[in-house]
Amino acid sequence: MPVVKKSLLVLLVIGLIAAGCTYYGLSGKEEPETLPPVTAENRKEASKRTEIAVYVTGAVVEPGVVYLQQGARGGDAVKACGGFLPEAAVDQVNLAMVLKDGQQLRVPVKPAPGTGAVGTANPDGSPGGQSGMTSTASSSKAAMSGGALVNINTADAKQLDTLPGVGPSMAQRIIEYREANGGFSMPEDLKKVRGIGDAKFQKLQDKICI
Repeated sequence: MPVVKKSLLVLLVIGLIAAGCTYYGLSGKEEPETLPPVTAENRKEASKRTEIAVYVTGAVVEPGVVYLQQGARGGDAVKACGGFLPEAAVDQVNLAMVLKDGQQLRVPVKPAPGTGAVGTANPDGSPGGQSGMTSTASSSKAAMSGGALVNINTADAKQLDTLPGVGPSMAQRIIEYREANGGFSMPEDLKKVRGIGDAKFQKLQDKICI
């Protein structure tokens, strides 16, 4: 076979091989992923996933459930409800507390003249209700016994430490519980704090109020 023909045959084979490699290389590439378009509905769904619901009760202008962004604090929830009422015990609310989804934030009212305990407010913001009657009855009991009751919603660690069976660590757990749950609705809620059972509560119930 002449040299020229051999050269042409070799070039033809090389060309076929190169064409085959190019074809397989192109066919092996993955199709680019198509992302869904960004729409108002997509943004709304993403916003829902970053929201938390908080139930605000007590002495605020418009108590109720408010929806806030994750990481919101107590002050944001109060602001979303229109702010405090004039009778709100502002210094009893932790405005810097980071809120959780499903949490209740209770804003108590100022103590009435001549009383030492801060009563809780009804959901419509008015003072009194069952919690107010409980505090009144407890105050009367304290007057008869000659001792002052400890308000478990407002007492500091030192005051809580004076209760029977409550040491510094237990006092701290009580404070952490009320900050995380918006306070105690009734004295019996104290049993929800880790370490306080029925027996210990029996020793405390005549010495506490809300």
